[in-house]
Amino acid sequence: MVIGNGMIAKEFKSYQYDDSVVIFASGVSDSTNTDDKEFEREKKLIVETQNANKEKLFVYFSTCSISDPSIQGSAYVNHKIKMEGLIMNNHSPFIIFRLSNPIGKTNNTNTVVNYFIKNIIEKHEFSVWKNATRNLIDIDDLYLICNEILQQRLFKNSIVNIANPENYPVRFIINNIEKHFSVNGSYTLIDKGGGPLINTSAIEPLYRKFNINFDEHYLSHLLKKYFPNN
Repeated sequence: MVIGNGMIAKEFKSYQYDDSVVIFASGVSDSTNTDDKEFEREKKLIVETQNANKEKLFVYFSTCSISDPSIQGSAYVNHKIKMEGLIMNNHSPFIIFRLSNPIGKTNNTNTVVNYFIKNIIEKHEFSVWKNATRNLIDIDDLYLICNEILQQRLFKNSIVNIANPENYPVRFIINNIEKHFSVNGSYTLIDKGGGPLINTSAIEPLYRKFNINFDEHYLSHLLKKYFPNN
């Protein structure tokens, strides 16, 4: 069973008719969200889904932003922490995947890469926290790891970080986008920012198993794969 219709829900469509698993992919995805109604909607749907599927493995997608000191205390992070607690205290078995920033085909302009691409291509002025870093991972790589964990029933009743082992400075991301599209962005650097401190040691054996190579070309390959420039 898959709950949701966004990029992550579509990536996990193979579980749509799996009666042993609930893929809950209908949560608040915009990290800048402060709308209590949206948070409450997610909470209500989680409780309803849990009550209707008490014996099934409940899979929830949280966020690695919980490990980012620069945004700890935000409404979004606080909400995700509360939802993790709600699931851990009221359902078994479960797996909570804390995701970094998945990159794939989506019309959501609030994602890190989509936001930068839109502003750079349309030549909008925007601000950049020069000390900020962000963690990016291919949605297909994310699925490979999560699917293996689910199929093998690894990390039962646990929280697992699914992320790139390395963070990218925001300016590095922007420079790659500018190079990819052959367009210079118009932005102002602000002396602020930080990044998530993500421990991926638990899943690094799976990266090796699937030959996922987070080398210096990983970001440029993502841009070529999902954002053709011709």
